[in-house]
Amino acid sequence: MPSSTKILYFLLSAMLTAISIGLLGYAMSTTWSKTLMDCEGFGTNNGSAEITMGLFSGNLVRNTCPSFGSEETFPVFPALSAIEITPLVLHGLCVGLLSVCFLTSALSILISFYNSVSNPYETYMGPNGIYTCSSISACSSVLVIIIYVLNLLLTKMQEELVPSIADISNVELTHKRLEVRLGYFLLIPYAVLSLLAILFIYLYDHAAYTHRREQERPTEDAPKEIMMY
Repeated sequence: MPSSTKILYFLLSAMLTAISIGLLGYAMSTTWSKTLMDCEGFGTNNGSAEITMGLFSGNLVRNTCPSFGSEETFPVFPALSAIEITPLVLHGLCVGLLSVCFLTSALSILISFYNSVSNPYETYMGPNGIYTCSSISACSSVLVIIIYVLNLLLTKMQEELVPSIADISNVELTHKRLEVRLGYFLLIPYAVLSLLAILFIYLYDHAAYTHRREQERPTEDAPKEIMMY
């Protein structure tokens, strides 16, 4: 049966990972970016277009762009499949990496609970399993943070989505202003919590290792009077 100290550390690690999964789930359900662009068509400035995107759905608001205003909601993946392939691939990669985050975080929780009732020190179900799963979670979330911003900055995703969704032509979208939203920023505390989960297990594992080394101290470290006896 594990000690109370071990139970406490592994349950704390599981709790931190569970909180991170909650944050990630909310992040994936809310908006990630908002882009405002000036709309120029037929030789004059005709207003603006604002596109707000989450991972799976988005919203387009046109203010006299090019002639009439409207607001419409669209599914992200079908909309991206109608334009060039690069934004679709990068966006799909982000969603795939976030799925990996979910899976590895869930595995980390299961391993933590298992260790709170058992002592599988030398197997992948021990601390090494938590190190691996939580490290993959943190690294994957950092990659998403980088890839998502690159998709916004280096591609013409928003400029191509507006005419494609609204089915308009002869319009040029200029002066793009980007704003990342809550869903994107929630990846930062998610990564931090994953690293904290590793830290708790490392602190316990290091203390347990030090204790075992002290118990296995070689006989030459014993006091001379004990060796002479």
